[in-house]
Amino acid sequence: MEGFWKLISQIKHYKKYFALSILCNILYSVFTIISIPLLVPFFNILFDRTNPNPVRPDDSNINSWTKYYISTFINDYGKETTLLYVCLALIVVFFFKNAFRYGALYTITPMRYGIIYDLRKRLFSKYLDLPLSFYSNERKGALLSSITVDVQEIEWSVLSVIEAIFKAPIIIIGCIVYMLYISASLTLFVFILVLFAGLIIGKTVNKLKSSSVNIQESIANLSAQVEESLGGLRIVKGFNAENYQKSKFDKENTFFRNTLINVINRRDLASPLSEFLGVSVVTVLLWYGATLVFKEKMEPDIFFAFVFAFYQVIEPAKSFSSAYFNIQKGMAALDRVDRVLNIENNIVSKPDAIKKTGFEEVIEFDNVSFSYVESISPALDNISIDIKKGEIVALVGSSGAGKSTFVDLLPRFYDVSSGSIKIDGIDIRDMNLNSLRNMFGIVSQDAILFHDTIRNNITFGEENFTDQAIIDAATIANAHDFVSVLPEGYLTSIGDRGMKLSGGQRQRLTIARAVLRNPPVLILDEATSALDSESEKLVQEALEKVMQNRTSIIVAHRLSTIQKADKIIVLENGQIVQTGTHSELLDVEGPYKRFVEIQSISTVS
Repeated sequence: MEGFWKLISQIKHYKKYFALSILCNILYSVFTIISIPLLVPFFNILFDRTNPNPVRPDDSNINSWTKYYISTFINDYGKETTLLYVCLALIVVFFFKNAFRYGALYTITPMRYGIIYDLRKRLFSKYLDLPLSFYSNERKGALLSSITVDVQEIEWSVLSVIEAIFKAPIIIIGCIVYMLYISASLTLFVFILVLFAGLIIGKTVNKLKSSSVNIQESIANLSAQVEESLGGLRIVKGFNAENYQKSKFDKENTFFRNTLINVINRRDLASPLSEFLGVSVVTVLLWYGATLVFKEKMEPDIFFAFVFAFYQVIEPAKSFSSAYFNIQKGMAALDRVDRVLNIENNIVSKPDAIKKTGFEEVIEFDNVSFSYVESISPALDNISIDIKKGEIVALVGSSGAGKSTFVDLLPRFYDVSSGSIKIDGIDIRDMNLNSLRNMFGIVSQDAILFHDTIRNNITFGEENFTDQAIIDAATIANAHDFVSVLPEGYLTSIGDRGMKLSGGQRQRLTIARAVLRNPPVLILDEATSALDSESEKLVQEALEKVMQNRTSIIVAHRLSTIQKADKIIVLENGQIVQTGTHSELLDVEGPYKRFVEIQSISTVS
């Protein structure tokens, strides 16, 4: 229940609404309780139990005083007039009771949905803040399910009970006090009956949380399968794997259906069972109370008021029972959300982090090693290398050699396992994270674009750029020509992941995005490997213009991309095995010469 109370603690951000809701609930409860004894004079008049010669009571018994005043009023104004005033009083009391009931709901709504707004905002912010290492073991569909389905479940199942938590106890306590005042023995009798009925109902919902966990996990798996299937639809169709994907989805969907049926059956059983037991309790109460009336141990009008008070207890008690059911159902979703929110992010800026605005001299890798979580061997092993300002450095090696890991460590997408990376003598872990990442412009193999306009994709994350600056960046990236002929130019929407554009066009937009910020260091992670020859030529021309007078680190497989580099670093199994220029490395036998020979054969072929 720790997560539940942590969620409830968010009420402090909505103190005004919470205070007004509590006030309305208190007044609602007060008028509910007041309405109970008001029925006594009604039944007094109805059953003609008033005293024609009223005697002023000499005790503090409420019922005696009520009879005295009613009898006096009847003697003065008549029975019909008195009954009219009693009915008017009931109308007024019930009007204020329901007005404050609505007021309680009206004031609690901004708090309820405000907490959900804050929770979803915190969860999305956490998604963006968590390091890339977190996502290596997570499915995007499950994370999408948490911020949509799980948060909605929390709103429906947990926050919906806040009103019951703060309203029901006041009504229950007030009614029970009145019932005890009327008859302690009858109240004890009713309490035993209700306790017995409550134990039976409790047994029908005690497995709801575990079943709800299965439901939420199944929804997450369904979301993940849909996301993966739609994202890889070309492969699914290309390999005729539609039936295979349908089978996987149907298996999970069947599990979800069966689990949901089980939960819904238990939930639906609670209502008729509680009604049956409630009617049974009331019937036994009527029987027992009638025997007390027959024995003249209780007056009929007082007994009817007792029954009405008990009836007033039933509704808040049922809401408490529903609250228990809903909390059990919603805790599974809350636990899943809390799991993400409680994950510690180790890649953050130190409190006294250095804000560095430029790159002056050198980037140093000093005995750097790095291993991914649960990896058997290190991705980088004892790397030491210097990259001077203005150099074009190329990283060469087979897949898995550690090239992408090398460049991912620079903007602290991951932190080194040992050793250090320094920029102008400052350890990047001592630098402000935002200022560090502002030093790098990144163009990756996958042209990552967003469902937005071309302009917003180029200016991504920063709005304060002039139209001319955007055009200049696009021109350098060889993108302005194709953008200018589009119907809406830079305001053209490019669709989901930029699918309205060709691969080369998408990549040139990512280059323009990197150029616009004019970073001192450019990281090109196999930026041309997924392109055809014509697109590669245009992108290569763009990259050559971008790299002029700029420190550049290139990860590439193609010879045309790296042969003009000032320094080539050859990686194998996470270690540097060769360094030098293109001509220097060709003069010695080694991995680089073999790499060039293979490239030459492929080109000839």
